[in-house]
Amino acid sequence: MCGAGHRICALLIFFAVPLMVSVSHAAEQPNQHAESAVIERGKYLAIAADCGACHTTPGGKPYAGGLPISTPLGTIYSTNITPSADFGIGRYTEEEFSRALHRGIRRDGAHLYPAMPYTSYAKFTDDDAHALYVYFMRAVQPVEARAPATELPFPMNIRLSMLVWNFLFLDGHAFAPDPQQSAEWNRGAYLVQGATHCSTCHTPRGFLMQEEASRALSGAQVGPWYAPNITSDPVTGIGSWTRDELAAFLRSGRLPAKAQAAGSMGEAVEHSFQHLSAADIDAIATYVKSVPAIHNPAGESRFTAGKMFSELGVLRGRYGISSNNDANPTGAELFQGNCASCHSAEGQGSKDGYYPSLFHNSATGAKDPANLIAAILYGVDRTVSGKQAFMPGFGGYPTDSNQLSDSDIAALGTYVLTHYGPGDTAITEQQVSEIRRGGPSSLLLPLARGGLAAAAIVVVLGAAFLVFRRRKARA
Repeated sequence: MCGAGHRICALLIFFAVPLMVSVSHAAEQPNQHAESAVIERGKYLAIAADCGACHTTPGGKPYAGGLPISTPLGTIYSTNITPSADFGIGRYTEEEFSRALHRGIRRDGAHLYPAMPYTSYAKFTDDDAHALYVYFMRAVQPVEARAPATELPFPMNIRLSMLVWNFLFLDGHAFAPDPQQSAEWNRGAYLVQGATHCSTCHTPRGFLMQEEASRALSGAQVGPWYAPNITSDPVTGIGSWTRDELAAFLRSGRLPAKAQAAGSMGEAVEHSFQHLSAADIDAIATYVKSVPAIHNPAGESRFTAGKMFSELGVLRGRYGISSNNDANPTGAELFQGNCASCHSAEGQGSKDGYYPSLFHNSATGAKDPANLIAAILYGVDRTVSGKQAFMPGFGGYPTDSNQLSDSDIAALGTYVLTHYGPGDTAITEQQVSEIRRGGPSSLLLPLARGGLAAAAIVVVLGAAFLVFRRRKARA
């Protein structure tokens, strides 16, 4: 009996162990599958939010930070957001991560500057914030390197001031769908208002650098570039574009005979929009096309200005194009020497559209010449679907092979606007110099310093008055 019992026990164990292992694996596989799905969702959201564009330097390791971001108040350096415990966000709990994402507050309690668009990321649902946290903590490789510290000039370096700013301007409510709209519209609104943070660039800012909600998406200066009006206004916005045209532009960064993405928008197309699903791109286009029209006092449409023109026949006359470095070249000479080889002698671009036409082009058709100046200075470089769109810069970076001066770019830009743009805009050396420095500066910094100085004077005078009163009372 005992021996038979042992044999029975052995048989039970023999069959039970594989069964237990099988049950264990069956329990693990759904959990692993669920976590993988969450990670993939977080990765997609990080791409939609274009986190890599700011938190990765050119040629650097993903999300290691260190990218200098030019703002009207000074340079802000992006932080390391890899799961490094010492230099990144590796010690963040999910609650602390959510607080940084939604409210702009770091783990140590210090406030982030809104160059990190937490004012938009506040729209993220808790589920999406969770997916982002899991992705960054489980799937991103830690980088053990400290990013440069941001040191804004006084008093902007007092991060506690952001407490008041957030109280005044931060809407911390997550996105709430509009039941009167379609599911596609709501998905587009969620992405535009949240992850893709379109308003961060395209909405004008007020005196305290807050977004002016009443002028949402009507255009704003972003460093050296100008993010144009993308409301449905048919003249100064993109009301003349169809939804499909807008979707095509978001996917490729170009719309023949109308616009090309450069600067921050070129980066957004390269690193974010081209990787989004067709359904999400269509949803974004559907929502943006529904944004109420806001008209800017800019006259004609920036997509229809200009026509073909060339002075090559005159320049090929007796004296031709001067090669004397001491001479002041004309706009026509600068154009033929630097632009015509790609954009063609009459500005019509190449036949295959790789080099765009200079007329019927948003960069040359706008009244504000900032984007034209920035394009000449910094060039264009974006890669979409493995194909690169490239234009060299002419002096924006020390490595540019052909360094044009401010006066050269002013002459060249004025020539281009005169013949291929509105025709009534002249560019000054001062405008070029401002764009070369990184764009317009803000009056907030000197006024804040003046206000603090005035407050200090009031305190000193008040203290002196009290001392005087006490001495007089004793006498």
